[in-house]
Amino acid sequence: MGKCQNMSSVKKIICLANSWKNKERCIAGIDLDTGNWIRPVCDQYDDGRVPRNIRLVAGREPELLDILEIPLADTGENFGFESENLTILPGEWQLVGKAKPEDVLQYSWKDRYILHNPIKYVKESYLKSLPFENRRTLQLIYAENLDVKSQENETGLTKWKGTLENTSGQKLTEVRITDPAFISKLDAGYQIKGNYLITVSLGMPGQYMGWEEENYCWKLIAGVIEIDELSNRQLTLDL
Repeated sequence: MGKCQNMSSVKKIICLANSWKNKERCIAGIDLDTGNWIRPVCDQYDDGRVPRNIRLVAGREPELLDILEIPLADTGENFGFESENLTILPGEWQLVGKAKPEDVLQYSWKDRYILHNPIKYVKESYLKSLPFENRRTLQLIYAENLDVKSQENETGLTKWKGTLENTSGQKLTEVRITDPAFISKLDAGYQIKGNYLITVSLGMPGQYMGWEEENYCWKLIAGVIEIDELSNRQLTLDL
């Protein structure tokens, strides 16, 4: 893919996703100037993943609720179905602050469905049929209930899946958790408690178990923010 030639700017985002993507990461957050989602993408990869040497801030991984300044173009490779992507341009990412859970509640969506429908995937053809601005692949959910379960894959590695329910009673059942920090906590014995702010994302399209007639984008839990008791009281008042 070629380099973007449009004018660029440094954009300030609240990081709401740092998720595994083909051994690298997918980073996403809310643009503080517009309130819109941004997913920084690298032109050098065919899925937009962000390598470690580009994404580190202050020598560490971007954390959820970090406020980051990132040099970005005005457009980016959208892979035909994602509306949020902006191309990463040369320059260091800067950590300029930290948000609180109550700061991002305003960005949670109370749509009829969690990302377009009540099931665990969205057809690529459906996303492509939508007007560009409606090709949403990221959504922040205030989850009143979260359950997790682990299972071993064929190589013996533990994978985690989550079931969440939002304030409207919409459920998303047994979707893969791809937030590395939250996975590490679960592996260490973390117990689910209270409410959470959860970023749900759509993965890259692919076929599944012989469903050869169509490509599907599977829903993922890409970021999990634990809400402490004090923050939860404030969030409940704001709902």
